[in-house]
Amino acid sequence: MVPAAMTDEPENGEGVSTPLLEIRGLSVSYRTRSGAVAAVRGVDLDVWPGQVTAVVGESGSGKSTTAHAVTRLLAANGTIDAGTVRFGRHDLATLSEAELRTVRGARIGLVPQDPTVSLNPVKRIGEQVAEVLRVHGLATRRSAAAEAVEVLNRAGLTDAAVRARQYPHELSGGMRQRALIAVALAAKPELIIADEPTSALDVTVQRVILDHLQHLTEASGTAILLVTHDLGVAADRAQRLVVMSEGRVVEAGETRAVLADPQHEYTRRLLAAAPSLTTARPRTPVPAAPADAEPLVEVRHLVKEFRLPRAGGETRTLRAVDDVSLTLHRGQTLALVGESGSGKSTTARLVLRLADPTSGQVLFDGTDITTATGERARQLRRRAQLVYQNPYASLDPRFSIAEVITEPLRAFKVGDRAARLARARELLDRVALPASTLERRPAELSGGQRQRVAIARALALSPDLVVCDEPVSALDVSVQAQVLDLLAELQADTGVAYLFISHDLAVVRQIAHQVAVMRAGRIVETGPPGELFTDPRHAYTRELLAAIPGGRAPSPVDLVDPVDPAAPASLAAETTTS
Repeated sequence: MVPAAMTDEPENGEGVSTPLLEIRGLSVSYRTRSGAVAAVRGVDLDVWPGQVTAVVGESGSGKSTTAHAVTRLLAANGTIDAGTVRFGRHDLATLSEAELRTVRGARIGLVPQDPTVSLNPVKRIGEQVAEVLRVHGLATRRSAAAEAVEVLNRAGLTDAAVRARQYPHELSGGMRQRALIAVALAAKPELIIADEPTSALDVTVQRVILDHLQHLTEASGTAILLVTHDLGVAADRAQRLVVMSEGRVVEAGETRAVLADPQHEYTRRLLAAAPSLTTARPRTPVPAAPADAEPLVEVRHLVKEFRLPRAGGETRTLRAVDDVSLTLHRGQTLALVGESGSGKSTTARLVLRLADPTSGQVLFDGTDITTATGERARQLRRRAQLVYQNPYASLDPRFSIAEVITEPLRAFKVGDRAARLARARELLDRVALPASTLERRPAELSGGQRQRVAIARALALSPDLVVCDEPVSALDVSVQAQVLDLLAELQADTGVAYLFISHDLAVVRQIAHQVAVMRAGRIVETGPPGELFTDPRHAYTRELLAAIPGGRAPSPVDLVDPVDPAAPASLAAETTTS
Protein backbone atom coordinates (compact mmCIF):
# COMPACT_ATOMS: atom_id res chain seq x y z
CA MET A 1 0.00 0.00 0.00
CA VAL A 2 1.50 3.33 -1.06
CA PRO A 3 1.19 5.98 1.68
CA ALA A 4 -1.21 8.83 1.07
CA ALA A 5 1.73 11.24 1.27
CA MET A 6 2.45 10.33 -2.32
CA THR A 7 -0.39 12.49 -3.59
CA ASP A 8 0.15 15.43 -1.22
CA GLU A 9 1.43 18.71 -2.62
CA PRO A 10 5.07 19.44 -1.80
CA GLU A 11 5.68 21.51 1.27
CA ASN A 12 7.77 24.03 -0.68
CA GLY A 13 5.64 24.10 -3.81
CA GLU A 14 5.32 27.91 -3.50
CA GLY A 15 1.69 27.93 -4.55
CA VAL A 16 2.06 25.53 -7.46
CA SER A 17 -1.18 23.55 -7.52
CA THR A 18 -0.37 20.98 -10.20
CA PRO A 19 2.71 18.88 -10.84
CA LEU A 20 4.84 19.50 -13.92
CA LEU A 21 4.83 15.76 -14.69
CA GLU A 22 1.91 13.57 -13.69
CA ILE A 23 2.05 9.81 -14.31
CA ARG A 24 -1.06 7.74 -13.65
CA GLY A 25 -1.56 3.99 -14.02
CA LEU A 26 1.53 3.51 -16.20
CA SER A 27 2.14 -0.06 -17.32
CA VAL A 28 4.99 -1.10 -19.63
CA SER A 29 5.96 -4.52 -20.96
CA TYR A 30 8.74 -5.97 -23.11
CA ARG A 31 8.33 -8.60 -25.80
CA THR A 32 10.79 -11.48 -25.39
CA ARG A 33 11.19 -14.88 -26.99
CA SER A 34 9.30 -16.41 -24.08
CA GLY A 35 6.43 -13.90 -24.25
CA ALA A 36 5.60 -10.47 -22.84
CA VAL A 37 7.32 -9.48 -19.59
CA ALA A 38 5.66 -6.80 -17.45
CA ALA A 39 8.31 -4.30 -16.33
CA VAL A 40 6.11 -1.52 -14.90
CA ARG A 41 2.73 -2.20 -13.31
CA GLY A 42 0.29 0.65 -12.62
CA VAL A 43 2.77 3.29 -11.51
CA ASP A 44 1.56 6.66 -10.19
CA LEU A 45 4.19 9.37 -9.85
CA ASP A 46 4.32 13.18 -9.64
CA VAL A 47 7.21 15.56 -10.27
CA TRP A 48 6.80 19.15 -9.11
CA PRO A 49 8.50 22.28 -10.49
CA GLY A 50 11.63 23.28 -8.61
CA GLN A 51 12.00 19.90 -6.92
CA VAL A 52 14.08 16.75 -7.20
CA THR A 53 12.05 13.54 -7.13
CA ALA A 54 14.22 10.44 -6.71
CA VAL A 55 13.14 6.98 -7.84
CA VAL A 56 15.07 4.20 -6.09
CA GLY A 57 14.93 0.44 -6.13
CA GLU A 58 16.80 -2.68 -7.11
CA SER A 59 18.16 -3.32 -10.57
CA GLY A 60 15.21 -4.51 -12.66
CA SER A 61 12.62 -2.83 -10.41
CA GLY A 62 11.30 -0.75 -13.33
CA LYS A 63 12.70 2.64 -12.35
CA SER A 64 14.65 3.26 -15.59
CA THR A 65 11.78 1.91 -17.70
CA THR A 66 9.44 4.37 -15.98
CA ALA A 67 11.82 7.25 -16.71
CA HIS A 68 12.32 6.28 -20.36
CA ALA A 69 8.59 5.82 -20.88
CA VAL A 70 8.10 9.53 -20.17
CA THR A 71 9.81 10.48 -23.45
CA ARG A 72 8.90 7.21 -25.19
CA LEU A 73 12.55 6.23 -25.54
CA LEU A 74 11.95 2.61 -24.63
CA ALA A 75 13.82 -0.24 -26.29
CA ALA A 76 12.35 -1.43 -29.60
CA ASN A 77 10.57 -4.30 -27.85
CA GLY A 78 9.06 -2.07 -25.16
CA THR A 79 5.39 -1.02 -25.20
CA ILE A 80 3.28 1.31 -23.04
CA ASP A 81 0.24 -0.86 -22.32
CA ALA A 82 -1.78 1.53 -20.19
CA GLY A 83 -1.73 4.82 -18.34
CA THR A 84 -1.14 8.52 -18.96
CA VAL A 85 2.04 10.61 -18.84
CA ARG A 86 0.85 14.19 -18.60
CA PHE A 87 3.43 16.96 -19.10
CA GLY A 88 1.80 20.38 -19.12
CA ARG A 89 -1.12 20.09 -21.53
CA HIS A 90 0.31 17.04 -23.33
CA ASP A 91 -0.20 13.35 -22.71
CA LEU A 92 3.22 12.14 -23.82
CA ALA A 93 1.98 8.56 -24.06
CA THR A 94 -0.23 9.45 -27.03
CA LEU A 95 1.79 12.13 -28.86
CA SER A 96 2.99 11.47 -32.39
CA GLU A 97 6.71 11.08 -33.01
CA ALA A 98 6.83 14.52 -34.68
CA GLU A 99 5.18 16.14 -31.65
CA LEU A 100 7.54 14.34 -29.28
CA ARG A 101 10.56 15.77 -31.09
CA THR A 102 9.43 19.27 -30.12
CA VAL A 103 9.42 18.22 -26.45
CA ARG A 104 12.54 16.04 -26.22
CA GLY A 105 15.69 18.04 -25.68
CA ALA A 106 13.95 21.42 -25.66
CA ARG A 107 11.52 20.98 -22.75
CA ILE A 108 12.66 17.62 -21.34
CA GLY A 109 16.35 16.78 -21.11
CA LEU A 110 17.56 13.21 -20.65
CA VAL A 111 20.81 12.12 -19.02
CA PRO A 112 21.15 8.43 -19.97
CA GLN A 113 22.79 5.89 -17.72
CA ASP A 114 25.60 4.88 -20.04
CA PRO A 115 27.84 7.44 -21.77
CA THR A 116 29.66 4.87 -23.91
CA VAL A 117 26.60 3.99 -26.00
CA SER A 118 24.95 7.42 -25.77
CA LEU A 119 27.75 9.57 -27.21
CA ASN A 120 28.62 9.41 -30.90
CA PRO A 121 32.14 7.94 -31.04
CA VAL A 122 33.03 9.69 -34.33
CA LYS A 123 31.99 13.21 -33.29
CA ARG A 124 33.91 15.54 -31.03
CA ILE A 125 32.30 16.33 -27.69
CA GLY A 126 31.78 20.00 -28.53
CA GLU A 127 30.02 19.12 -31.79
CA GLN A 128 27.55 16.91 -29.95
CA VAL A 129 26.61 19.69 -27.52
CA ALA A 130 26.48 22.28 -30.28
CA GLU A 131 24.11 20.06 -32.28
CA VAL A 132 21.46 20.33 -29.54
CA LEU A 133 21.74 24.12 -29.57
CA ARG A 134 21.42 24.29 -33.37
CA VAL A 135 18.54 21.79 -33.66
CA HIS A 136 16.42 23.74 -31.18
CA GLY A 137 17.32 27.14 -32.67
CA LEU A 138 19.27 28.31 -29.64
CA ALA A 139 22.49 29.07 -31.51
CA THR A 140 23.69 29.70 -35.04
CA ARG A 141 26.25 27.49 -36.73
CA ARG A 142 28.82 30.21 -36.07
CA SER A 143 28.04 30.74 -32.38
CA ALA A 144 27.23 27.14 -31.41
CA ALA A 145 30.85 26.05 -30.87
CA ALA A 146 31.62 28.81 -28.36
CA GLU A 147 28.32 28.29 -26.54
CA ALA A 148 28.95 24.52 -26.38
CA VAL A 149 32.20 25.20 -24.52
CA GLU A 150 30.30 27.30 -21.99
CA VAL A 151 27.73 24.50 -21.51
CA LEU A 152 30.53 21.97 -20.93
CA ASN A 153 32.04 24.32 -18.37
CA ARG A 154 28.69 24.63 -16.57
CA ALA A 155 28.44 20.81 -16.48
CA GLY A 156 31.68 20.61 -14.50
CA LEU A 157 34.31 19.81 -17.14
CA THR A 158 37.55 21.63 -16.47
CA ASP A 159 39.53 22.92 -19.45
CA ALA A 160 36.26 22.76 -21.39
CA ALA A 161 37.76 24.20 -24.60
CA VAL A 162 40.18 21.26 -24.82
CA ARG A 163 37.49 18.71 -23.96
CA ALA A 164 35.25 20.12 -26.70
CA ARG A 165 37.88 19.17 -29.30
CA GLN A 166 38.26 15.61 -28.01
CA TYR A 167 36.39 12.44 -28.95
CA PRO A 168 34.51 10.35 -26.34
CA HIS A 169 37.20 7.64 -26.20
CA GLU A 170 39.76 10.25 -25.15
CA LEU A 171 37.86 11.06 -21.95
CA SER A 172 37.50 9.13 -18.72
CA GLY A 173 34.15 7.54 -17.82
CA GLY A 174 33.31 10.37 -15.47
CA MET A 175 34.12 13.00 -18.07
CA ARG A 176 31.92 11.28 -20.64
CA GLN A 177 29.08 11.28 -18.13
CA ARG A 178 29.48 15.02 -17.60
CA ALA A 179 29.44 15.51 -21.37
CA LEU A 180 26.05 13.76 -21.42
CA ILE A 181 24.86 16.05 -18.65
CA ALA A 182 25.97 19.02 -20.77
CA VAL A 183 23.90 17.73 -23.71
CA ALA A 184 20.84 17.47 -21.44
CA LEU A 185 21.35 20.96 -19.98
CA ALA A 186 22.09 22.72 -23.26
CA ALA A 187 18.52 23.83 -24.05
CA LYS A 188 17.69 24.73 -20.41
CA PRO A 189 14.71 22.33 -20.22
CA GLU A 190 11.85 22.51 -17.73
CA LEU A 191 12.34 18.87 -16.72
CA ILE A 192 15.53 16.82 -16.57
CA ILE A 193 15.26 13.04 -16.42
CA ALA A 194 18.54 11.84 -14.96
CA ASP A 195 19.03 8.06 -15.14
CA GLU A 196 21.92 7.26 -12.78
CA PRO A 197 23.67 10.54 -13.72
CA THR A 198 26.46 10.20 -11.16
CA SER A 199 27.07 6.44 -11.04
CA ALA A 200 30.37 6.84 -12.92
CA LEU A 201 31.54 9.89 -10.95
CA ASP A 202 33.78 10.14 -7.93
CA VAL A 203 32.23 11.69 -4.84
CA THR A 204 33.83 15.12 -5.23
CA VAL A 205 32.72 15.58 -8.84
CA GLN A 206 29.39 13.95 -7.97
CA ARG A 207 28.90 16.69 -5.43
CA VAL A 208 29.72 19.38 -8.01
CA ILE A 209 27.26 17.94 -10.54
CA LEU A 210 24.49 17.51 -7.99
CA ASP A 211 25.13 21.02 -6.65
CA HIS A 212 24.67 22.31 -10.18
CA LEU A 213 21.43 20.37 -10.71
CA GLN A 214 20.18 21.62 -7.35
CA HIS A 215 21.01 25.17 -8.38
CA LEU A 216 18.86 24.71 -11.50
CA THR A 217 15.88 23.69 -9.42
CA GLU A 218 16.30 26.65 -7.08
CA ALA A 219 17.14 29.35 -9.64
CA SER A 220 14.88 28.48 -12.56
CA GLY A 221 12.31 26.04 -11.23
CA THR A 222 13.67 23.16 -13.27
CA ALA A 223 12.26 19.83 -12.10
CA ILE A 224 14.43 16.72 -11.90
CA LEU A 225 13.33 13.10 -12.02
CA LEU A 226 16.38 11.36 -10.58
CA VAL A 227 16.71 7.61 -11.08
CA THR A 228 19.39 6.25 -8.76
CA HIS A 229 20.44 3.17 -6.83
CA ASP A 230 22.43 5.38 -4.43
CA LEU A 231 20.20 6.06 -1.44
CA GLY A 232 22.83 8.44 -0.09
CA VAL A 233 22.43 10.67 -3.13
CA ALA A 234 18.64 10.48 -2.85
CA ALA A 235 18.77 11.32 0.85
CA ASP A 236 21.01 14.34 0.26
CA ARG A 237 19.36 15.77 -2.85
CA ALA A 238 15.72 14.76 -3.30
CA GLN A 239 12.71 16.44 -1.74
CA ARG A 240 10.53 13.46 -2.58
CA LEU A 241 11.36 9.75 -2.71
CA VAL A 242 9.65 7.00 -4.70
CA VAL A 243 10.61 3.39 -3.93
CA MET A 244 9.99 0.78 -6.62
CA SER A 245 10.08 -3.01 -6.45
CA GLU A 246 9.07 -5.52 -9.13
CA GLY A 247 7.58 -2.82 -11.34
CA ARG A 248 5.39 -1.25 -8.65
CA VAL A 249 5.65 1.76 -6.35
CA VAL A 250 5.76 0.31 -2.84
CA GLU A 251 6.36 3.54 -0.94
CA ALA A 252 6.49 7.25 -1.72
CA GLY A 253 6.54 10.52 0.14
CA GLU A 254 8.66 13.32 1.48
CA THR A 255 12.26 12.05 1.58
CA ARG A 256 12.99 12.74 5.22
CA ALA A 257 9.76 11.06 6.32
CA VAL A 258 10.37 7.93 4.23
CA LEU A 259 13.97 7.54 5.43
CA ALA A 260 13.15 8.27 9.05
CA ASP A 261 10.17 5.93 9.24
CA PRO A 262 9.99 3.51 6.28
CA GLN A 263 6.66 1.72 6.16
CA HIS A 264 7.42 -1.05 3.66
CA GLU A 265 9.70 -3.98 4.43
CA TYR A 266 11.46 -3.56 1.07
CA THR A 267 12.36 0.05 1.89
CA ARG A 268 13.76 -1.05 5.24
CA ARG A 269 15.93 -3.67 3.51
CA LEU A 270 17.29 -1.06 1.08
CA LEU A 271 18.19 1.28 3.92
CA ALA A 272 19.93 -1.50 5.84
CA ALA A 273 22.06 -2.38 2.80
CA ALA A 274 23.12 1.19 1.90
CA PRO A 275 26.81 1.61 2.81
CA SER A 276 26.71 5.40 2.71
CA LEU A 277 23.74 5.55 5.09
CA THR A 278 24.92 3.06 7.69
CA THR A 279 28.01 2.34 9.68
CA ALA A 280 30.18 0.12 7.55
CA ARG A 281 30.36 -3.50 8.56
CA PRO A 282 34.04 -4.15 9.14
CA ARG A 283 35.51 -7.06 7.22
CA THR A 284 37.44 -9.68 9.14
CA PRO A 285 41.05 -8.64 8.54
CA VAL A 286 43.37 -11.15 6.93
CA PRO A 287 46.59 -11.90 8.76
CA ALA A 288 49.40 -9.57 7.80
CA ALA A 289 51.75 -11.05 5.23
CA PRO A 290 55.11 -12.14 6.67
CA ALA A 291 57.84 -9.58 6.18
CA ASP A 292 59.71 -11.92 3.84
CA ALA A 293 56.62 -13.06 1.89
CA GLU A 294 56.81 -12.49 -1.83
CA PRO A 295 53.98 -10.19 -2.99
CA LEU A 296 51.64 -11.35 -5.72
CA VAL A 297 51.84 -7.96 -7.47
CA GLU A 298 54.59 -5.40 -7.12
CA VAL A 299 54.59 -2.12 -9.03
CA ARG A 300 57.81 -0.09 -9.06
CA HIS A 301 57.97 3.58 -10.08
CA LEU A 302 55.36 3.20 -12.83
CA VAL A 303 54.95 6.06 -15.32
CA LYS A 304 52.49 6.37 -18.21
CA GLU A 305 52.32 9.37 -20.54
CA PHE A 306 49.76 10.25 -23.22
CA ARG A 307 49.86 12.85 -25.95
CA LEU A 308 47.17 15.53 -25.76
CA PRO A 309 45.65 17.47 -28.69
CA ARG A 310 47.88 20.26 -29.92
CA ALA A 311 47.16 23.69 -28.45
CA GLY A 312 48.66 26.90 -29.82
CA GLY A 313 50.77 24.87 -32.22
CA GLU A 314 52.51 23.04 -29.36
CA THR A 315 52.54 19.31 -28.67
CA ARG A 316 51.49 18.52 -25.10
CA THR A 317 51.98 15.42 -23.00
CA LEU A 318 49.91 14.23 -20.05
CA ARG A 319 51.55 12.16 -17.34
CA ALA A 320 48.54 10.07 -16.30
CA VAL A 321 50.52 7.79 -13.95
CA ASP A 322 53.40 9.46 -12.17
CA ASP A 323 55.95 7.37 -10.22
CA VAL A 324 53.43 4.93 -8.72
CA SER A 325 54.67 2.08 -6.50
CA LEU A 326 52.32 -0.51 -4.97
CA THR A 327 52.45 -3.93 -3.32
CA LEU A 328 49.59 -6.44 -3.15
CA HIS A 329 49.80 -9.81 -1.35
CA ARG A 330 47.66 -12.91 -1.83
CA GLY A 331 44.34 -12.88 -0.03
CA GLN A 332 44.33 -9.10 0.33
CA THR A 333 42.39 -6.23 -1.21
CA LEU A 334 44.16 -3.06 -2.22
CA ALA A 335 41.78 -0.23 -3.11
CA LEU A 336 42.73 2.61 -5.44
CA VAL A 337 40.54 5.65 -4.84
CA GLY A 338 40.49 9.12 -6.30
CA GLU A 339 38.55 11.41 -8.59
CA SER A 340 37.84 10.68 -12.23
CA GLY A 341 41.03 11.16 -14.21
CA SER A 342 43.35 10.52 -11.26
CA GLY A 343 45.02 7.54 -13.00
CA LYS A 344 43.32 4.64 -11.22
CA SER A 345 42.14 2.70 -14.27
CA THR A 346 45.32 3.42 -16.21
CA THR A 347 47.36 1.96 -13.36
CA ALA A 348 45.20 -1.16 -13.43
CA ARG A 349 45.63 -1.55 -17.19
CA LEU A 350 49.38 -1.35 -16.77
CA VAL A 351 49.30 -4.04 -14.07
CA LEU A 352 47.32 -6.33 -16.40
CA ARG A 353 49.62 -5.55 -19.35
CA LEU A 354 46.71 -4.10 -21.32
CA ALA A 355 48.86 -1.01 -21.88
CA ASP A 356 52.61 -0.42 -22.04
CA PRO A 357 54.21 1.78 -19.37
CA THR A 358 56.44 4.67 -20.34
CA SER A 359 58.81 3.55 -17.59
CA GLY A 360 58.84 1.46 -14.42
CA GLN A 361 58.31 -2.22 -13.63
CA VAL A 362 55.40 -4.60 -12.98
CA LEU A 363 56.17 -7.90 -11.22
CA PHE A 364 53.57 -10.68 -10.95
CA ASP A 365 54.35 -13.53 -8.55
CA GLY A 366 58.01 -12.55 -8.62
CA THR A 367 58.28 -12.46 -12.43
CA ASP A 368 58.87 -9.23 -14.35
CA ILE A 369 55.96 -8.96 -16.81
CA THR A 370 56.58 -5.36 -17.88
CA THR A 371 57.32 -6.43 -21.45
CA ALA A 372 55.53 -9.80 -21.49
CA THR A 373 54.07 -10.83 -24.85
CA GLY A 374 52.83 -13.97 -26.55
CA GLU A 375 52.39 -17.07 -24.38
CA ARG A 376 53.67 -15.31 -21.26
CA ALA A 377 50.97 -12.68 -21.62
CA ARG A 378 48.35 -15.37 -22.32
CA GLN A 379 49.18 -17.22 -19.11
CA LEU A 380 48.89 -13.96 -17.21
CA ARG A 381 45.34 -13.63 -18.58
CA ARG A 382 44.43 -16.93 -16.94
CA ARG A 383 45.76 -15.87 -13.55
CA ALA A 384 44.61 -12.24 -13.64
CA GLN A 385 41.09 -11.22 -14.66
CA LEU A 386 39.32 -7.90 -15.01
CA VAL A 387 35.82 -6.74 -14.14
CA TYR A 388 35.26 -3.69 -16.30
CA GLN A 389 33.61 -0.49 -15.15
CA ASN A 390 31.05 -0.51 -17.94
CA PRO A 391 28.79 -3.59 -18.22
CA TYR A 392 27.20 -2.27 -21.43
CA ALA A 393 30.44 -2.30 -23.40
CA SER A 394 32.13 -5.35 -21.85
CA LEU A 395 29.60 -8.04 -22.84
CA ASP A 396 29.31 -9.28 -26.43
CA PRO A 397 25.70 -8.50 -27.45
CA ARG A 398 25.64 -11.49 -29.83
CA PHE A 399 26.38 -14.03 -27.07
CA SER A 400 23.93 -15.64 -24.71
CA ILE A 401 24.80 -15.19 -21.05
CA ALA A 402 25.90 -18.85 -20.96
CA GLU A 403 28.37 -18.12 -23.78
CA VAL A 404 29.58 -14.95 -22.06
CA ILE A 405 30.41 -16.72 -18.79
CA THR A 406 31.88 -19.86 -20.31
CA GLU A 407 34.01 -18.03 -22.89
CA PRO A 408 37.14 -17.92 -20.65
CA LEU A 409 36.70 -21.64 -19.90
CA ARG A 410 36.47 -22.44 -23.63
CA ALA A 411 39.48 -20.27 -24.42
CA PHE A 412 41.66 -22.19 -21.96
CA LYS A 413 40.02 -25.56 -22.70
CA VAL A 414 38.76 -26.06 -19.15
CA GLY A 415 36.21 -28.90 -18.82
CA ASP A 416 33.67 -30.16 -21.33
CA ARG A 417 30.46 -28.40 -22.33
CA ALA A 418 28.39 -29.86 -19.50
CA ALA A 419 31.00 -28.96 -16.88
CA ARG A 420 31.27 -25.42 -18.20
CA LEU A 421 27.50 -24.94 -18.08
CA ALA A 422 27.42 -26.29 -14.53
CA ARG A 423 30.13 -23.80 -13.58
CA ALA A 424 28.12 -20.98 -15.20
CA ARG A 425 25.03 -21.93 -13.17
CA GLU A 426 27.08 -21.99 -9.97
CA LEU A 427 28.54 -18.56 -10.68
CA LEU A 428 25.16 -17.04 -11.53
CA ASP A 429 23.79 -18.32 -8.24
CA ARG A 430 26.68 -16.72 -6.37
CA VAL A 431 26.03 -13.33 -7.96
CA ALA A 432 22.28 -13.55 -7.22
CA LEU A 433 20.96 -14.25 -10.73
CA PRO A 434 18.60 -17.12 -11.62
CA ALA A 435 19.81 -19.97 -13.83
CA SER A 436 17.23 -18.95 -16.44
CA THR A 437 19.45 -15.94 -17.18
CA LEU A 438 21.78 -18.28 -19.09
CA GLU A 439 19.40 -18.31 -22.07
CA ARG A 440 19.11 -14.52 -22.30
CA ARG A 441 21.31 -11.97 -24.04
CA PRO A 442 22.92 -8.86 -22.54
CA ALA A 443 20.38 -6.52 -24.15
CA GLU A 444 17.62 -8.28 -22.18
CA LEU A 445 19.24 -7.47 -18.83
CA SER A 446 19.35 -4.31 -16.76
CA GLY A 447 22.64 -2.52 -16.13
CA GLY A 448 23.04 -4.05 -12.70
CA GLN A 449 22.28 -7.55 -13.99
CA ARG A 450 24.90 -7.15 -16.73
CA GLN A 451 27.52 -6.15 -14.18
CA ARG A 452 26.78 -9.26 -12.13
CA VAL A 453 27.28 -11.35 -15.26
CA ALA A 454 30.62 -9.60 -15.84
CA ILE A 455 31.71 -10.46 -12.30
CA ALA A 456 30.69 -14.10 -12.80
CA ARG A 457 32.73 -14.26 -16.01
CA ALA A 458 35.83 -12.86 -14.29
CA LEU A 459 35.60 -15.51 -11.57
CA ALA A 460 35.14 -18.45 -13.97
CA LEU A 461 38.85 -19.42 -14.09
CA SER A 462 39.40 -19.03 -10.32
CA PRO A 463 42.16 -16.44 -10.90
CA ASP A 464 44.88 -15.37 -8.44
CA LEU A 465 44.17 -11.69 -9.09
CA VAL A 466 40.97 -9.90 -10.02
CA VAL A 467 41.17 -6.24 -10.95
CA CYS A 468 37.79 -4.75 -10.11
CA ASP A 469 37.32 -1.46 -11.96
CA GLU A 470 34.24 0.09 -10.33
CA PRO A 471 32.62 -3.37 -10.08
CA VAL A 472 29.56 -2.31 -8.09
CA SER A 473 29.00 1.22 -9.38
CA ALA A 474 26.06 0.02 -11.52
CA LEU A 475 24.44 -2.06 -8.78
CA ASP A 476 21.66 -1.16 -6.41
CA VAL A 477 22.58 -1.22 -2.74
CA SER A 478 21.07 -4.59 -1.86
CA VAL A 479 22.81 -6.43 -4.71
CA GLN A 480 25.93 -4.34 -4.08
CA ALA A 481 26.03 -5.71 -0.55
CA GLN A 482 25.60 -9.26 -1.87
CA VAL A 483 28.45 -8.84 -4.35
CA LEU A 484 30.78 -7.36 -1.74
CA ASP A 485 29.98 -10.26 0.57
CA LEU A 486 30.59 -12.64 -2.34
CA LEU A 487 33.99 -11.11 -3.09
CA ALA A 488 34.96 -11.34 0.57
CA GLU A 489 33.76 -14.95 0.77
CA LEU A 490 35.70 -15.96 -2.34
CA GLN A 491 38.79 -14.26 -1.00
CA ALA A 492 38.54 -16.13 2.30
CA ASP A 493 38.01 -19.46 0.50
CA THR A 494 40.59 -19.17 -2.28
CA GLY A 495 43.10 -16.50 -1.29
CA VAL A 496 42.36 -14.45 -4.41
CA ALA A 497 43.76 -10.90 -4.34
CA TYR A 498 41.76 -7.88 -5.47
CA LEU A 499 42.96 -4.61 -6.91
CA PHE A 500 39.75 -2.70 -6.26
CA ILE A 501 39.22 0.59 -8.09
CA SER A 502 36.39 2.75 -6.85
CA HIS A 503 35.25 6.33 -6.39
CA ASP A 504 32.84 5.18 -3.64
CA LEU A 505 34.69 5.43 -0.34
CA ALA A 506 31.73 3.96 1.53
CA VAL A 507 32.20 0.75 -0.49
CA VAL A 508 35.99 0.82 -0.10
CA ARG A 509 35.60 1.09 3.66
CA GLN A 510 33.79 -2.26 3.65
CA ILE A 511 36.09 -4.36 1.51
CA ALA A 512 39.66 -3.01 1.48
CA HIS A 513 42.61 -4.06 3.64
CA GLN A 514 44.80 -1.27 2.28
CA VAL A 515 43.79 1.97 0.54
CA ALA A 516 45.89 4.08 -1.81
CA VAL A 517 44.56 7.55 -2.61
CA MET A 518 45.46 8.84 -6.09
CA ARG A 519 45.37 12.40 -7.32
CA ALA A 520 46.67 13.68 -10.66
CA GLY A 521 48.51 10.42 -11.32
CA ARG A 522 50.33 10.23 -7.99
CA ILE A 523 49.64 8.36 -4.76
CA VAL A 524 49.20 10.98 -2.06
CA GLU A 525 48.32 8.73 0.88
CA THR A 526 48.18 5.03 1.78
CA GLY A 527 47.12 3.05 4.81
CA PRO A 528 44.56 0.68 6.33
CA PRO A 529 41.00 1.99 5.92
CA GLY A 530 40.49 2.21 9.68
CA GLU A 531 43.32 4.71 9.97
CA LEU A 532 42.85 6.52 6.69
CA PHE A 533 39.11 7.08 7.19
CA THR A 534 39.35 8.24 10.79
CA ASP A 535 42.57 10.26 10.64
CA PRO A 536 43.35 11.27 7.05
CA ARG A 537 46.62 13.16 6.71
CA HIS A 538 46.20 14.66 3.25
CA ALA A 539 43.75 17.47 2.45
CA TYR A 540 42.54 15.69 -0.68
CA THR A 541 41.65 12.56 1.32
CA ARG A 542 39.68 14.71 3.75
CA GLU A 543 37.75 16.27 0.87
CA LEU A 544 36.90 12.84 -0.55
CA LEU A 545 35.58 11.75 2.85
CA ALA A 546 33.56 14.93 3.32
CA ALA A 547 31.85 14.39 -0.03
CA ILE A 548 30.44 10.91 0.75
CA PRO A 549 26.67 11.27 0.25
CA GLY A 550 24.03 10.23 2.72
CA GLY A 551 25.96 10.55 5.94
CA ARG A 552 26.05 13.38 8.43
CA ALA A 553 26.18 16.86 6.97
CA PRO A 554 29.86 17.36 6.30
CA SER A 555 31.60 19.57 8.81
CA PRO A 556 34.06 22.19 7.55
CA VAL A 557 37.54 20.78 7.03
CA ASP A 558 40.83 22.57 6.73
CA LEU A 559 41.90 21.94 3.17
CA VAL A 560 45.43 23.22 3.56
CA ASP A 561 47.83 20.43 2.69
CA PRO A 562 49.72 19.53 5.91
CA VAL A 563 52.69 18.39 3.88
CA ASP A 564 52.77 21.41 1.57
CA PRO A 565 50.97 24.39 3.17
CA ALA A 566 51.30 26.32 -0.08
CA ALA A 567 49.33 23.72 -2.03
CA PRO A 568 45.93 25.01 -3.23
CA ALA A 569 42.82 23.75 -1.49
CA SER A 570 40.90 23.18 -4.72
CA LEU A 571 41.01 19.92 -6.60
CA ALA A 572 43.62 19.50 -9.27
CA ALA A 573 42.59 19.99 -12.86
CA GLU A 574 41.29 16.77 -14.34
CA THR A 575 43.27 14.65 -16.72
CA THR A 576 42.00 12.74 -19.72
CA THR A 577 42.25 9.21 -18.46
CA SER A 578 41.06 7.52 -15.30
